[in-house]
Amino acid sequence: MLAKLTSKNQLTLPKSITKEVGEVEYFDVKLENGLIVLTPVKIQRADAVRAKLAELEISEEDIIEAVAWARKA
Repeated sequence: MLAKLTSKNQLTLPKSITKEVGEVEYFDVKLENGLIVLTPVKIQRADAVRAKLAELEISEEDIIEAVAWARKA
């Protein structure tokens, strides 16, 4: 089977493959010996929140300070 890489660098997977995998929104992507390996991953909401906080460089201390500030108001 073929998968198409679009001009926006997106990969379209064949429907028969996605039906076999089930309802998965995210895949872990690795390059192993010249092969691209996609592994289905189910992300928990807490993991998504942690990832966003890390992306925004917000530390646990920042959150503690923000909550303390909000409780004073």
